[in-house]
Amino acid sequence: MEKQFEMLKKSRQLTWKAIENCSMEQLNKIPEGFKNNIAWNITHLVVTQQLLCYKLAGLDCLISEEMILNFQKGTSPTYTISEKEFEAIKKQFIELPKKLEEDYAKGIFKNYAEYKTSVDITLNTVEEGIIFNLYHEGIHLGIILQLLKFI
Repeated sequence: MEKQFEMLKKSRQLTWKAIENCSMEQLNKIPEGFKNNIAWNITHLVVTQQLLCYKLAGLDCLISEEMILNFQKGTSPTYTISEKEFEAIKKQFIELPKKLEEDYAKGIFKNYAEYKTSVDITLNTVEEGIIFNLYHEGIHLGIILQLLKFI
């Protein structure tokens, strides 16, 4: 799993580099034809990784329930994210993959609830959840790169 953790951290760095010079106005803008914005996508990645790895393993997520409710699959932006809130999201975006790797090394992921994804892939282990999360991160990086063209 070492390679998957390296890929997750590098993917997050690449994604952050793509948006680091955006203003909060740009991060919150929903261009015509889109249903969300860059800030929502970044936060959604934080939430999804927590749900796929921790929640399905029967563990507490390392983020707030409010964040999960506002940014999980099927949601859209309902408010403008402030600069202060986005700084906290940035910290989670960068740090939580490292925490996942540490927790995996500690062996805390002992159980996992079977989960059928929206693309008809069934996940049965945390390892499968980590691998699927990489696929999910790639999809949203593509969406973020598209959004950058319209803000």
